[in-house]
Amino acid sequence: MNILSEAAVEKALDKKMNDVSYKMIGQDVSVYYGDKRALYDVNLNVRENTVTALIGPSGCGKSTFLRTLNRMNDTIDGCRVTGRIALDGDDIYDPSIDVVELRARVGMVFQKPNPFPKSIYENVAYGPRIHGLARTRAEMDAIVEKSLQRAGLWNEVKDRLQESGTGLSGGQQQRLCIARAVAVSPEVILMDEPCSALDPIATARVEELIHELRANFTIVIVTHSMQQAARVSQRTAMFHLGQLVEENDTDKIFTNPDDQRTQDYIMGRFG
Repeated sequence: MNILSEAAVEKALDKKMNDVSYKMIGQDVSVYYGDKRALYDVNLNVRENTVTALIGPSGCGKSTFLRTLNRMNDTIDGCRVTGRIALDGDDIYDPSIDVVELRARVGMVFQKPNPFPKSIYENVAYGPRIHGLARTRAEMDAIVEKSLQRAGLWNEVKDRLQESGTGLSGGQQQRLCIARAVAVSPEVILMDEPCSALDPIATARVEELIHELRANFTIVIVTHSMQQAARVSQRTAMFHLGQLVEENDTDKIFTNPDDQRTQDYIMGRFG
């Protein structure tokens, strides 16, 4: 008879609670920038293969929380994170965690498209190359093609893969960045206002892409657009002054929120 260790049981419980699968667990997460506290004891669990939108006024802590999920805050001098964040039950702030490997599992797409000053092909191949995911040129070609297809960009660029990624339109550049993120087969994709610099047509294309990606990835998106949050997410979390106000099904948050602050923000009374 196999007896599971206490740690294994805890990981299993972290992964599944009340028949809901959680990809990431955040418990009592606080963030400090020097003496300034930016997040206050946030408890937020991210469901697997679900789009979770983080909403709230500017400076409320939503992007700060997003960056805790792949330790991007480590790059900021004086930043300190307390509490616990787990990916599949493993504490990502444990000293034994390889941060490079973590960021391969939890990829990120930033607010402004930031393709490398390299060819379209090399933008996508960069991650798989440094992680040793392809042994041959043919394998790399297949990864690049699949990633560009997943990002809805293959048909637009397949005949100009050696041209610079910076020569694409803004919307295409953002989809290239998404292709670059998915090329290393992450489990979670973080998106920090990915459409804020895009026109409405490009925004619609990225939103369609988010819907398609949810089948294979867990997605957390920060957005200032209430309409976008309502369109793309299944769960929504409302932040205000560094605190998590509430988190629930997106439909409930937008039609019958539990907290008056959420109602006031959605109605445009502040923000």
